[in-house]
Amino acid sequence: MEYGAVKPLRDFPEEAEKAAGWFHEKWGVPRKEYLESIRECIRKRSGIPQWYVITDEQGEIAAGAGLIENDFHQRPDLTPNLCALFVEEPKRGRGIARALLQFIRDDAGSMGIPRLYLITDHTAFYEKCGWEFLTMVTENEGGQVRMYTAQT
Repeated sequence: MEYGAVKPLRDFPEEAEKAAGWFHEKWGVPRKEYLESIRECIRKRSGIPQWYVITDEQGEIAAGAGLIENDFHQRPDLTPNLCALFVEEPKRGRGIARALLQFIRDDAGSMGIPRLYLITDHTAFYEKCGWEFLTMVTENEGGQVRMYTAQT
């Protein structure tokens, strides 16, 4: 592998600032919001939110994702949500996303969380990774998006 192990940010507080900037760059959500959520994850240690990164051989973030209560949709009962999954373009096709997804599912299960949810347009990828279509949900901005679920 050309990347390291998954780093739960609760165990790597020194990565918080860099990770918040990286997630902001990828998704456009204000850096401050990511940093607050990551710091909450570090403080709480268990439960939601949780944030994860994978670094490459140079220590740069190659991939990341989070677990949050709600990923900007109108079904607060479908929680927690996998969010912000991203793999850097040159690192794609190497199994990094699959490894990250499996780690997160296992980690959530170890915290007593039986099921995860996510909203996505990348249906084929998540279906290959064992996620199942659940329902259409309304995003906070009003559009419809597919919700998937997976047991931990």
